[in-house]
Amino acid sequence: MNVIPIIRPFLGPEEAAAASEAIASGWVAQGPRVAEFERNFAARVGATQAIAVSSCTTGLHLAMHLLGLGAGDEVVVPSLSFIATQNAVRYVGATPVFCDVEEATQNISAATIEPCLTPATKAVMVVHQGGIPADVKSIHALCDPLGIAVVEDAACAIGSTIDGELVGKHSDLVVFSFHPRKVLTTGEGGMITTSREDWAERLRRLREHGMSVSAAARHGAKSPVIEQYLEMGFNFRMTDIQAAVGLVQLSKLDVIIARRRELAARYQELLGEIPGLTMAQDPSFGTTNYQSFWVVLPDDFPVGRDGLLQTMMDNQISPRRGIMASHLEPAYAGHPHRPLPVTERLTRQSVILPLFHTMTEDDQDRVVGVLRDAALVPASA
Repeated sequence: MNVIPIIRPFLGPEEAAAASEAIASGWVAQGPRVAEFERNFAARVGATQAIAVSSCTTGLHLAMHLLGLGAGDEVVVPSLSFIATQNAVRYVGATPVFCDVEEATQNISAATIEPCLTPATKAVMVVHQGGIPADVKSIHALCDPLGIAVVEDAACAIGSTIDGELVGKHSDLVVFSFHPRKVLTTGEGGMITTSREDWAERLRRLREHGMSVSAAARHGAKSPVIEQYLEMGFNFRMTDIQAAVGLVQLSKLDVIIARRRELAARYQELLGEIPGLTMAQDPSFGTTNYQSFWVVLPDDFPVGRDGLLQTMMDNQISPRRGIMASHLEPAYAGHPHRPLPVTERLTRQSVILPLFHTMTEDDQDRVVGVLRDAALVPASA
């Protein structure tokens, strides 16, 4: 029996050829392909500028640094998120303030953010969890009058929409991921979008050691260029090999999302008969790319979350636990926080099911069959 993975990147001969061409060109570091990827990505999501970086995590770090956050500043973040979200706040010495989420979307909202605000709040980090878009417009309506910056952790959200517009144009700082588990992948890598030209210029400088002139510009110059280092920067660059792959992946975005939504709809249909089971779905104001398809088990589910994970693995299926609650991880032991009941229930009761572009109906039927059988196990078993 073949193993059904949680994800299989949708990569083919076109990406291999593009990477090979980049290698053959002799320009493998950040260069012309990165610039082209940035232009195409910005145009695709409707942003003014896009800045390629080495990962979403480094992009979030740059966003915090750009905002000038540091000791004594607070940033409201969901605990229900991959730990990189919170870590980016700590990298600059600021304090993450854990916020609860809405059960239906697993995202923070204006209603869950407001109780967390204090005079020290300088920013809110909004995560579009699993690709389900958060209600960013309502969050801006809360934060903008207070002078609180809104940063979107859109690691999972390329191609998701809010009121018909793609995620990436609703805030001045939006950060995407191209990790292999994401909808588009470059192996590793990330992208920051912004509407501010001055921020884009500084972000490009910061990702390249704070240099006044990029390495690509120096190599293309017809006369000597003596660069300056205008401020402390970082080495957060993307390579042209990654960008070459990203350009091909970006051209496939509509096809990839259509397939993921088709598979998600089939999951929803086949699993809808299990009593008490809730599933990932579109919010009323947008659409999700279904980067992840999660289910939340009812409290009386016969085998429990961990039991279901083991049963699936015993049947050659590779699921994952639901989104982590960072405040429960050892790295945040003792970190003060408000009660987070929804977060704790979701992380305890949710499971992420396999979903990938080349998944077959037979693969999906196997996943559904195991989950259905587990739901029928007598409580005493």
